[in-house]
Formats: sequence, C-alpha cells, structure tokens
Amino acid sequence: MAKSKFRYNPKTLEYEKISLRVKDYFLKGLLYTVPLVILSGVFGWLISSNIDSPGELEAKNENRFMKAQLHEIKKELGNLNSFRQDLQDKDDNLYRTIFESEPYPDHKRNLSIGGINRYDGLEGYDISTELIETKELLSKLTRGLVAQSKSFEEVFNLVKNQEDFLAHIPAIQPVSNKDLTRMASGYGKRIHPIYRVIKMHWGMDFTATTGTEIYATGDGVVKAADNKYSGYGNRVEIDHGYGYVSLYAHMSKMKVRYGQKVKRGQVIGLVGSTGASTAPHCHYEVMKDGQKVNPAHYYFNDLTPEEYNKLLEKASQKGKSLD
Repeated sequence: MAKSKFRYNPKTLEYEKISLRVKDYFLKGLLYTVPLVILSGVFGWLISSNIDSPGELEAKNENRFMKAQLHEIKKELGNLNSFRQDLQDKDDNLYRTIFESEPYPDHKRNLSIGGINRYDGLEGYDISTELIETKELLSKLTRGLVAQSKSFEEVFNLVKNQEDFLAHIPAIQPVSNKDLTRMASGYGKRIHPIYRVIKMHWGMDFTATTGTEIYATGDGVVKAADNKYSGYGNRVEIDHGYGYVSLYAHMSKMKVRYGQKVKRGQVIGLVGSTGASTAPHCHYEVMKDGQKVNPAHYYFNDLTPEEYNKLLEKASQKGKSLD
C-alpha cells in the first residue's frame, strides 16, 4: 500500500494529508516517461547509425564488389588503348612510310563528340567519377578503333595497287634466323672493333658461320658485285627500284654478277669475313633515295611481331660492331 503524503500548514500549525488528483498523477508519470522516451530515441539513433542491417551490409558489399570490377575494366580499357596507340604508330610510321603515303589525318583520328554533357545521368553516386572516366575511355577507344579500321582499309588498297612495289622492297633478313649465331650489332653509333673509336654503324651485322647463304631481300638488279672498297670486302649491291638499294658486305664468295636480275630470297653470296671485319658475318645496309636508313624497319615480310620486337631489342644494345 502506498504511503500517504503530508504537508505542514503554518497557519494551523498541523500536518495535513495531501490528496493527489488525476492530473497530479499524470504529470508525475510524464516526469519519468519523457526522459526514458528521449533516451530510448537517442540510443536507437546511435545504433541505427553505426550498426548496419543485413540488407545494408549486403548492399555495401555489393557496392565494393562493383567498384573493384569497374576499376579492373578501366585498367583493361587502358591496356587496349595502349595497343590501339601502338597500331596507330606502326600505321603512320611504318606501313604508310613504306608506301610513301601521308599519315592518316589527325582530325579523322581525333573525332570528338560535342554538345550536351552525355554523362549527367551518372553523376551524384559514390562511383560517379570512375564510372564517367571509364565511359569516356571506352568512347575514345571505340572512336580510335573505327578510325584505325578506316586507315587500314586505305593501306590495304595501297597494297593491292602496288604488288610490284611490294615485291621490290627489301623486306626480309639477308640471313635466315635458323642460320644466325647472333645479331651482333645494329644501326647507330658503335665502337669500331679495329679503330677503337665511336663511329656511325650504317647497317646491321648478322653473325653466322663462314659459307652460310645470304639472300636478296627484294627483287632487283645487281648494281655492284666486287671488292673495290677494302672496308666492305666482297660486297654486292642490289638496286630494287623505287629509290631502294641494299648492300651486303664481307662475303666469302659472291654468287651473282653485275647487271643480273635477282628475286627476293635468291642466294647472292656466302657469309665471310673479308675486308675490315673481325669475325664471319653479313654487314647489311638499306638506302632510300640515296640516304642510309635503319634496315630494322624492313623485315616485316618474314618476322612475326614477337621476333621483330626481339630483333629491335638486340639491335638497340650498345657495344662494338664487327666491321
């Protein structure tokens, strides 16, 4: 039974019993209830803000997964774009150079899409930045590949119209890969093995055993087969027409004569070490319009891309030449 409440009356100098009304009980209840409700709400908010529900956990895990996948896709697109750029470089600087054609126009390669922002619907999300960057990279890659496809169509038409031209270009190695001991020296400045000074090495040295066959690298007419220049030893020069001339030096034996017509792949001599040479090899040069050029640019007819890249790597190594 609840205890009775009393209040002192100073007028009567007596304690009087207090009678509580319904309103008093209600206010008293509120005094205890309101703080509890407020505390419960605060605790509920803290819990809901810091502890994820199963559904929220699943959504966050899915979001992290999607971000990781988007990052990988963006990375792969970057690799594909690098491959496209490599195709473009070879197209402009190799294939079109061979046909003496101008590079594919920049304004056709770099077509841009103007107008309104095409990605405004992707903004406002956690992954918006990376998603928009990925879409832009994909769009750039697509436009670049379309342009490259059209450029290759032009190159293909050049090929069809210039079969004779292609047959005469020096387009293979003068010594077969199977016969090579190694590729000793490439085009560029090298230490001369005899004079011990840095000199320009105008060709490439293919080392092989004495007597290994040397091949004409393109159709043409022999314009020299002699030993007039002691440095070259026994040498053969072939005029391929279209401004191209190839030279093969240090032969142990020449198998063609002046004025003779030759075909690509025909044996024109044997590897030796005549002239200013320190070991058996074939020194090979290519001239275009009277200017000596890097022969490495003209092996596209019998080398795979992997073999060609290895050849370029070896040819770029510094060191001594053999002549």
